[in-house]
Amino acid sequence: MLELAGIIILGILAQWFAWKFKIPAILPLILIGLLVGPIAAEFLSDDGTKWIEPIWNGTKGLFPGEGLYYFVSLAISIILFEGGLTLKRSEIKNVGPVITKLITLGSAVTFFGAGIVAHLVFELSWELSFLFSGLIIVTGPTVITPILRNIPLKKDVSAVLKWEGILIDPIGALVAVLVFEFISVGGEAGFTKNALLEFGKIILFGTTFGFTFAHALAFAINKKFIPHYLLNVVSLSTVLLVFVESEVFAHESGLLAVVVMGMVLGNGKLENIKELLYFKESLSVLLISILFILLAANINIADLLLLYSWNTAVLFAVVVFIIRPIAVFLSTAGSKLKFNEKLFISWVGPRGIVAAGIASLFGSKLIRQGVEGAEYITPLVFMIVLGTVLLNATTARIFARLVGVFLKKSNGILIVGASKLPRLLGHYLVNNGRHVVLIDSNQNNLDKAEELGLEALNSNIYSDTLSDNIELNDVGYIMAMTGNSDINAYVIEKFSKEFGENGSYRLVTSDEMNSPEKSPKEGLFSPTDDYINLTEVTRKYPAIQELEIEDAKHYANLIELASKDKYKIPLFLKDDEGELHIISVYDTKAEDIGEGYKLVYLGKPYDVEKVSNEE
Repeated sequence: MLELAGIIILGILAQWFAWKFKIPAILPLILIGLLVGPIAAEFLSDDGTKWIEPIWNGTKGLFPGEGLYYFVSLAISIILFEGGLTLKRSEIKNVGPVITKLITLGSAVTFFGAGIVAHLVFELSWELSFLFSGLIIVTGPTVITPILRNIPLKKDVSAVLKWEGILIDPIGALVAVLVFEFISVGGEAGFTKNALLEFGKIILFGTTFGFTFAHALAFAINKKFIPHYLLNVVSLSTVLLVFVESEVFAHESGLLAVVVMGMVLGNGKLENIKELLYFKESLSVLLISILFILLAANINIADLLLLYSWNTAVLFAVVVFIIRPIAVFLSTAGSKLKFNEKLFISWVGPRGIVAAGIASLFGSKLIRQGVEGAEYITPLVFMIVLGTVLLNATTARIFARLVGVFLKKSNGILIVGASKLPRLLGHYLVNNGRHVVLIDSNQNNLDKAEELGLEALNSNIYSDTLSDNIELNDVGYIMAMTGNSDINAYVIEKFSKEFGENGSYRLVTSDEMNSPEKSPKEGLFSPTDDYINLTEVTRKYPAIQELEIEDAKHYANLIELASKDKYKIPLFLKDDEGELHIISVYDTKAEDIGEGYKLVYLGKPYDVEKVSNEE
């Protein structure tokens, strides 16, 4: 009881520590696991026992026999399902082919390259060398996400790394399974007869079960066959059912099945998807905390001493600094990604929970089978996991600045609210080259936004999920445009420092509209138009228009005319280079306006002749 409670308490403390100091949680988790496991046994315990013993003599401990294997397998399935839920097709419009090549061609380069190096450096058998290389194919969403959260990057770069991290997990697992099966059956005859057949069964049953159960669960949820209070636990049990059933029909196909299931649900019209994500995210945090401590504690000090040589440094350097860049540059050849962006993607490749988990399981199995050299598998993979995470966590931000992918100015725009006017604005901004994200809790509004090709998120602004969303890394402007003035004010107060470094704006309230002296600095657009007025103008004149500006005097006249006509609302000033500048109620003046500038406005078209006459 003390050990179980200790694992959970230490795991959550490690998660808090990682959040506080903005580092991947895997670092403190593995260090804690090593401390309470092999380090405690060697240096801190009088009788040489570990403080936390996952398996002891194969039959005792927290998870005797095959218990640890089953627990890790089920936990990883839940973690990968939660990752699949977050994958959106809209994120990969520009980088879909790159991601496809990374998880296919890139995986092949890593598999063969790392396998050859492991064989030459550690003189492992070819089978064990390729088992090692199959395990380190995977990067990891649980370690990439916290690294990317703190680096403002172009959306395409962060999307490539995020999708690669989630999609490559089951692929790396499948490759490792094939090699493991090859080692288990022994010989080339076994490979040709069994391994390829197993691979086909894994793909067939994994995709079929995942796709079918995803649609069945979505149908049951949308038709209200599941009561609200059972929604999360029924979803959890369905994930476990899919994993187990797929495993029954094709061994090791469960990981693929749950990822497919998560992707289908995440991209479908599923009600309550937000609540499901919150629940799965909390559960994943708990499981990751437990898993990393358990797996690290299961290592013995003798395993760690195997790595105390220059061979380990050579293997790590080749995998990280040679094989990873080759895989990335081959996979991104011919893409729109720039050289510095490819270089940064090459640098960021931390391995995560799937690599560590499966390595621990397969390594221990092969040791029990008496396979020579199997004792190297788990510590070598843990070395790659810990080394890459430590390297990327400490240098990714610096390296991003060094190669020039760090966004000096975040020009992305976060619009809170997705009613007709925000959608109209978002569409105009996207057409003018800006990255726009709309958030709302009304799914109908979000559906209409997505029909316009806009990026829309169903999010609760009172939760912390926005802060954790790596798709918002390049956001530097906030426009709070809901019909609730309290929500608009809260958005500015809570998120202005995080997402509004270049400007935080909200609509004026009805009180502020009637009292110009109360106009706030963050007031958006017109000081005499609140949400109701703007909505009325949008309904009558649902178009954003542009008008050439001659000089500063001409601009001032246009603003003056708009203040007298409730159906003309200035939105942006577009300079001669096409850059858009948000017009606020606090500052409607502009200097150095010349030829090529335009006023962007909503509403009734200006009478150009009247404007000229008044000048």
